[in-house]
Amino acid sequence: MAKINLLPWREEERRLQTRQFGFTALFTGIAAAAVVFAGSKFAQNKVEYQQSRNDYMQREIDKLKAELKEIEELESTKANLLARMDIIQELQTKRPQVVHTFQELAERVPEGVYLLSMKQDKENLSLEGRADSNARVSTLMRNLDASDWFKQPGLDVIQSAKNSGVSTFKMRLSQSVAPAEDTQLAVSDE
Repeated sequence: MAKINLLPWREEERRLQTRQFGFTALFTGIAAAAVVFAGSKFAQNKVEYQQSRNDYMQREIDKLKAELKEIEELESTKANLLARMDIIQELQTKRPQVVHTFQELAERVPEGVYLLSMKQDKENLSLEGRADSNARVSTLMRNLDASDWFKQPGLDVIQSAKNSGVSTFKMRLSQSVAPAEDTQLAVSDE
């Protein structure tokens, strides 16, 4: 048999395989870097897209907050206007009551009794005055009690002056709700 030296061929084959491995490793490294770069770019684009969506949502939320604030201000203004309208309506319905109060007082005050002041606190009246005698004050109280416009007259203070015989008094009473027919008549007269 002939002797053939296979060593250079094996060495050549090893160099070729080493070179091929180097190219494969380099290509795999480049491909891996490209995949990592593409993945990173894809993830960055997704984050930027989501951030833009978040910014859009935040702008819309800010617009809605401004609109809600404006709506709250309008609701507050509306509530104030409704409260004013209620007060005006209440005053309009009580307007005839003032006339009836003065009319009833003028009719119910007996001769010899003089009213000096009258104060109203909601439905309560406080009267101060002078009378020729205590009997006149009693007559005034009976007359006010008989009225449809007043209820619960009560005497707080009565003082008689020793020299002149004139009595000073303070009394309180409540206004009652106007009788239905009188209220309708008063409203229709306007």
